[in-house]
Amino acid sequence: MTEIRSILPLSVNGLCFEARGKRLVKEATFKIEAGSRTMVLGANGAGKSLLLRLCHGLLDPAQGTVSWNGDVSFSKAVRARQAMVFQRPVMLRRSALANIEYALKLQGVEKAERADRAYSVLKRVGLGRLADQPARVLSFGEQQRLAMARAWAIRPEVLFLDEPSASLDPSATHSIEESITAIAEEGATIIMTTHDLGQAKRLGTDVMFLHRGRILEQANASDFFAGPKNDLAQAFLRGDLLWWKRKAPYPGGGIEAQKI
Repeated sequence: MTEIRSILPLSVNGLCFEARGKRLVKEATFKIEAGSRTMVLGANGAGKSLLLRLCHGLLDPAQGTVSWNGDVSFSKAVRARQAMVFQRPVMLRRSALANIEYALKLQGVEKAERADRAYSVLKRVGLGRLADQPARVLSFGEQQRLAMARAWAIRPEVLFLDEPSASLDPSATHSIEESITAIAEEGATIIMTTHDLGQAKRLGTDVMFLHRGRILEQANASDFFAGPKNDLAQAFLRGDLLWWKRKAPYPGGGIEAQKI
């Protein structure tokens, strides 16, 4: 049997995205190696979710490239080796188990294997007892765990997570984090947005900090949280507002707001 080549590293070069004439992601350049758990941080509107969607192939860039181990075409093989969980999960009109089985069908998994694999991951996220329940009647937290299980079932090499525990209580957040850790321990590379700095510290090996569409810092997580080099990243960790950066006072005494 021919060995399947890894889709990593992920190499992004000069990536830009525009909507309605406004540039929202600006010349993003970075590289993510296998085994990383990269936390993408920044204020609302920084471009974090857009960056994930661009890398996942859901959006086309205005310029720049996304390369998966040299493949810039988002080939079928590349798409099959990655998955994404959104902040608001999309559930199909079928049972929790059937949601996962359908994802496995799209991946080409044999029918005889689908039910066992689907039920196995449902149990691992604590939803085994709800396998036959319609997915759309589950609570929001249960739906998010189902979305995690659906992604986990396809055994992705890269898993994108966009605020996977937003609006969840501490217990549900803990369950989501346990699943993320388990998926990473099975070999998946994690690329995840979060506003929870504690969560980023618990889960991340690396950090990427965005502000107004620009990557201002990329560092080892422990180094970043010990003291980022970028002044806006420092302000972000302190909890300061980042709508503007102050510069020298006007001669008349006012403060000019310098847009970033």
